[in-house]
Amino acid sequence: METQRQKKIAGVIQKDMADILQRAATDGGLKGILISVTKVSVTTDLSIAKIYLSIFPVNSGEELLKGIRSNQPLIKHELAQRTKNQLRRVPALQFFIDDSLDYIENIEKSLKGDENPIENRDLLDKRKKI
Repeated sequence: METQRQKKIAGVIQKDMADILQRAATDGGLKGILISVTKVSVTTDLSIAKIYLSIFPVNSGEELLKGIRSNQPLIKHELAQRTKNQLRRVPALQFFIDDSLDYIENIEKSLKGDENPIENRDLLDKRKKI
């Protein structure tokens, strides 16, 4: 369970991180790429921030993630400059691709299509009685 402080710090990081990454993509000549920060979770000791990114178009996601991870010290420095009045220490940043939208889309496709486990029970794994 997240404390109020964790939530507040995550909110501050999420807001500034979205701006930093989008500006970096634009300045880096990456036109037409949209980077959004979908979620930030901070550990209880406030030492690590896990940042989940949604990148559009999806096919450039892995490449961009590598670039973001390699520029992590610069990104952390930029974040520290922006949050110096709110955060004493900026946590270590870890970046991940948020694939929850793809997951939801796959569920919706399954429910709309022929592979609906609710209507076609044969698609479900049979439970073995011991």
